[in-house]
Amino acid sequence: MREMEWSKQEREIARRAFKAAYSGECMAIAENVRKMASEINDPIDLWQLHDYLTDKRKETDEKYDYRYRVLLFVFARLMSEGWVQQEDLAGISDAKLQEIRRTAEFMSGR
Repeated sequence: MREMEWSKQEREIARRAFKAAYSGECMAIAENVRKMASEINDPIDLWQLHDYLTDKRKETDEKYDYRYRVLLFVFARLMSEGWVQQEDLAGISDAKLQEIRRTAEFMSGR
């Protein structure tokens, strides 16, 4: 993906969408953790919960990268995974949205 300039308004929209996606995914992880914790019956269950959290931490740290040079790719990934919808990015330039959609479709295998 080529690097594009972000206007002040686009940066605000992107930051809002980014934070909402991160928060939504973290809440989904927390729900899974609550479910897993309620089903702990022996030590192996405890360590599986630990491993799950470790994996999710690594995955989210890698995924949620708010550098403008990679942000189109980040939004494409979040869109392909369902954490961001096109409506969340309303106000971002058509060129950026087109790039995000095209990459998200590729990632989704459509």
